[in-house]
Amino acid sequence: MATTRKNTSGTSGTASGGKRQNRSGTPDDPVPNYTAGLKWLYDHRDHERRRVVAYDPASFSLDRVHRLLEAVGNPHHQLSCVHVAGTKGKGSACAMLASMLGHCGYTVGLYTSPHLVDLRERIMVGGRMVSYPDATSLFREIADAEQRVLGDDRPSFFEIMTAAALLHFANQAVDVAILEAGLGGRLDSTTAVTPLVCGLTRVTYDHMNVLGHDLTSIAREKAGILKPEVPAVSVEQEREVKAVFDEVASERGTPLRYANDQIEFSYRFEASRELGPHTRVSVTTHRNRWEHLPVPLSGQHQAHNCGLALALFDELCDHGFEGPADKVMEGLAQTRLPGRMEMALSDPRVLLDGAHDSASLQALVHALGAHIHYDSLVVVFGCSEDKDVDNMLREVALGADKLVFTRARSHPRAMEPEDLLERFNEVSGKMAQHARGLRDALGLASRAVGREDLIVVTGSFYLVGEAKKYLQEKRNERRTRK
Repeated sequence: MATTRKNTSGTSGTASGGKRQNRSGTPDDPVPNYTAGLKWLYDHRDHERRRVVAYDPASFSLDRVHRLLEAVGNPHHQLSCVHVAGTKGKGSACAMLASMLGHCGYTVGLYTSPHLVDLRERIMVGGRMVSYPDATSLFREIADAEQRVLGDDRPSFFEIMTAAALLHFANQAVDVAILEAGLGGRLDSTTAVTPLVCGLTRVTYDHMNVLGHDLTSIAREKAGILKPEVPAVSVEQEREVKAVFDEVASERGTPLRYANDQIEFSYRFEASRELGPHTRVSVTTHRNRWEHLPVPLSGQHQAHNCGLALALFDELCDHGFEGPADKVMEGLAQTRLPGRMEMALSDPRVLLDGAHDSASLQALVHALGAHIHYDSLVVVFGCSEDKDVDNMLREVALGADKLVFTRARSHPRAMEPEDLLERFNEVSGKMAQHARGLRDALGLASRAVGREDLIVVTGSFYLVGEAKKYLQEKRNERRTRK
């Protein structure tokens, strides 16, 4: 396991002391440049885009991941890691922890998914995306390892990205690598690491066609990240989820603590002139006491994710990590997370949020009411066909005055807008339309709102990512005209 240290030199290298050498591109190289690297990457199985996913050791193989990592020098053995799984809030908890550690002087690697606009968003060091040249070198090295070691047993898109992230973090000699699990946990490629601590966010219904149709089954998949003698912390969970977590932790010898049980945790909602409406959390352990810290992300549901991030930071203190209270608070306050309650355009007001299940949509509707003043709410909505669509539609109907259904152009599992409209008419009598694409949908929504109204794009990270890119282009066009 890598020794805890602060990287103050500003230089990169491997954790073992030297810069990792990569092959130069050659005419026979499958990855001569970044564009070719993307083509090579997307030629592999991408479970995020597939309509039918076989959830078995052949499709999700930890043995294959270990062989791939061994072929590129076992970079994960050089890293101190934090591993986070769950249904809701993984990205938020990881982002808050990364920001706190970064402001305490540590070089932090952050691996998350999915991305919104640029694939490189998934692999960050010190808040910066992996560069094009570095990404190209990583893909080249992994492509070489694939040819030499795996043969016809080709890794998946996510397995390659996980290996690339771990390789990059080792190259950059990060002090700590924070890894967000992808699908489930038990067979997820991120589970190849042995972390310093594991985190478990709230478990709800999602990916039921893959992980199971009840909370007990889903929880067992998430609990797959737990390891012997590796401490774990969890937010409050439903009773059946907690029962599974406790059972797995007991079987594996995992010390597991919960917020509002072994960890003192509370939160309150308030409004102030400085911060406006916001939530504050208090977390107390035998090592640290944080009182009434403002949660940087909107919505009371983020209080639980913030509490988990603080509890993870607390566990890292047992491994030599440290940080003054003022730096922890400063880092927490500086957390930024694109695509979550993000106001992407001011005229008309367009907010982006990647809520992609019924629980997330419920939290979004509550957060909008608490944090943003508006007269009328128009929701541009699209989602995957394998989701709990009817319950998602019921939740979004509770807050929306009008809906425009559409689909992300790049999302192969997206439900057709006409089908969404038909399903919506069965559960609600509110005004709704459909549009073939996002631009048309935003056009319809824009014509339906006034200055005090709000447009929200939600239901899918694919749709939010497409909207983010399109609205950025619109802002750039406006600046050019000026």
